[in-house]
Amino acid sequence: MANIACDPNARPDFKTTMELGAVLPQSAEVKDGELYIGGVNTIDLAREYGTALYVMDEQQIRDQLRNYLKWTRYHWKDVDVVYAGKAFICKAMCKLVAEEGCHLDVSSGGELAIALAADFPAERVVAHGNNKTMQELTEAITAGVGRIVVDSFDELSRIDSIARDLGKVQPILIRITPGVVADTHAYITTGSEDSKFGFGLRDGLAFKAVETALDLPGIELKGLHMHIGSQIFVLNSYAKAIEVIVHFMDEIREKTGFVISELDTGGGLGIAYGVPDEPSTIKDYGKVIVDDIKEHCEAHSLPVPRILVEPGRSIVANAGVTLYTVGTVKHIPNVRTYVAVDGGMTDNIRTALYDAHYEPVIANKSDKPRDTVVTIAGKHCESGDVIVVDTPLQSAEPGDILCVFATGAYCQSMASNYNKQVRPGVVFVNNGEARLVVRRETYEDLMRCDV
Repeated sequence: MANIACDPNARPDFKTTMELGAVLPQSAEVKDGELYIGGVNTIDLAREYGTALYVMDEQQIRDQLRNYLKWTRYHWKDVDVVYAGKAFICKAMCKLVAEEGCHLDVSSGGELAIALAADFPAERVVAHGNNKTMQELTEAITAGVGRIVVDSFDELSRIDSIARDLGKVQPILIRITPGVVADTHAYITTGSEDSKFGFGLRDGLAFKAVETALDLPGIELKGLHMHIGSQIFVLNSYAKAIEVIVHFMDEIREKTGFVISELDTGGGLGIAYGVPDEPSTIKDYGKVIVDDIKEHCEAHSLPVPRILVEPGRSIVANAGVTLYTVGTVKHIPNVRTYVAVDGGMTDNIRTALYDAHYEPVIANKSDKPRDTVVTIAGKHCESGDVIVVDTPLQSAEPGDILCVFATGAYCQSMASNYNKQVRPGVVFVNNGEARLVVRRETYEDLMRCDV
């Protein structure tokens, strides 16, 4: 951290917890100075399950899935919501997605295994990955996944071979890189021509992939897939990509006679990580996605395809928080104050990886104003192990319970055992009840693969 300068503009904002707005879980409330989520006292959760601990507002997750269904199907009845499991996945999450009538996007054999263990309907699974192994493809086709999204010519031939060996015909979507650069972090931009994902339009590879797929007996081409990136606030990025993709659909019909029947527009809708963030609404997102597809299809005299959307982060990010216990408070005169907690980059790598920003509070002082500026540091042997840099916070003391908001996406799924730190548990809260859905690891877990 010594190589990261202090922010000279950092100031206390004197906000109390409930003044943090959209970053909070929808069920957040303060009672007797302490933070409650889903009707459950977070201090009690920390004591019962230990810290670090991920806490998820179950009802908010359900509401987000329902809102995506509502505001996309409002404009076109044939829309499916495909939850992107890479954001956060466990068996309980898979069951929740299934109960809400949604589909599931998996990006590895491990994610597929979790889905199948949770009895998620295989026909509602969309399998992703730019380099799926033969084993992963065999597992997916054997399980009967509804769609495989194809990223390369090698993969087309592998799917065809495996499917024919199994006596099957595998439905696929071909992933297209539309050449649209989304307004987001470079590491999570995926729709430009220079991408490890999909087939480019400019060089003719996308059309060649379509022709190849149509000629392979073990493959049934259903449609196209696009994904321009994640954490996107500007909806016109989608509008431009949709225009490009529908034009390509018209080219396919003109040159081959084949009509694309499905279009997966990916995901990427941004969420509020910080108080100033103003992401677009699900309602506006649904209108842009569906209306633009309808408009461009009408312009090309194409039938409107079945539409799929893949919201992941925006389903779970603001529904989740991470609880920590403050261990030490270190004041360095004229430099900064460090508040060190019992977690860090092993349970939230996003700050180190993306320079992500979060809003924290002291859960047991939630009614107090954030009247100091601190840097929240982890416990790992890296100077870059920080969670929030130069942030407003209530005055912290050892033993306080720190809550960091908007950690429901990617924190648990990217967690590691660096320094042999055990990964936290996950608790779902709803209507005053808490249920453990992923237990905290033990030291024995750290050694379970040792031989």
